[in-house]
Amino acid sequence: MALFNVTHPASFLLTGIPGLESLHPWLAGPLCVMYAVALGANTVILQAVRVEPILHAPMYYFLSMLSFSDVAMSMATLPTVLRTFCFDARSIAFDVCLVQMFLIHSFSMMESGILLAMSFDRYVAICDPLHYATVLTNEFIAGMGLAVTARSFITLFPLPFLIKRLPICRSNVLSHSYCLHPDMMKLACADITINSIYGLFVLVSTFGMDLLFIFLSYVLILRSVMAIASHEERLKALNTCVSHILAVLAFYVPMIGVSTVHRFGKHAPRYIHVLMSNVYLFVPPVLNPLIYSAKTKEIRRAIFRMFRHIKL
Repeated sequence: MALFNVTHPASFLLTGIPGLESLHPWLAGPLCVMYAVALGANTVILQAVRVEPILHAPMYYFLSMLSFSDVAMSMATLPTVLRTFCFDARSIAFDVCLVQMFLIHSFSMMESGILLAMSFDRYVAICDPLHYATVLTNEFIAGMGLAVTARSFITLFPLPFLIKRLPICRSNVLSHSYCLHPDMMKLACADITINSIYGLFVLVSTFGMDLLFIFLSYVLILRSVMAIASHEERLKALNTCVSHILAVLAFYVPMIGVSTVHRFGKHAPRYIHVLMSNVYLFVPPVLNPLIYSAKTKEIRRAIFRMFRHIKL
């Protein structure tokens, strides 16, 4: 217990978008729309996969996992973001902030792992289609889902304790409308080397490795597709990957943008950093269900059937 016998503020103060405080009431509307789309569209996909037999296939099981992580991510940020922008209620208790930090980072890592699992699904479907049904069994898919979840929670479990051991005495004002590990550790008036090293280790060993394996899977997919003689068959095979590729871009491009701005844009206005971080957290949950609904006819048909039955 002596390890955590350090000075902590009773609460943190969250921040909207610095320099644009007068626009917060106007930004609240678009944020509410984004949350409504993210929660509503992902819930519809979850329900469609649950009730439509045509969607009881590996690809759609992984999609339902992706939708679940997007719903969870939205729910983790929604309370503080809307309180900050709608009611200017900026205070959040220290321990509540730790919980939110843990959940945001965990569900973000979970989404990265699910995107990797989906790339494996596309690899097997295109490069080894004869063994697709025997490799991607329900038990294997459930095991991958549990592994992704366990990796996220186990890897990030130390973060709240790494923050709790630090004395927070420089300030209690955070840079965002939600709690993140890098933001909280910068407020410490002590050596944060361990936090920085562990944060970098987590970033490289999880997100970095996931992106590397996704890239390698598509190198193998392209090599297999180029070996197909028919131009039409090549396009058909690649078309099955378009939704996943767009989802990967929607997740990793904002993440890389945030990292680039933080590393090389130190003199950029603070609102640029905050806007980039908000794009990274808010855009993928909105875009993912729209991408899959627009590009996958089975999803569209299942949703239409589901709503038709509801009307009847």
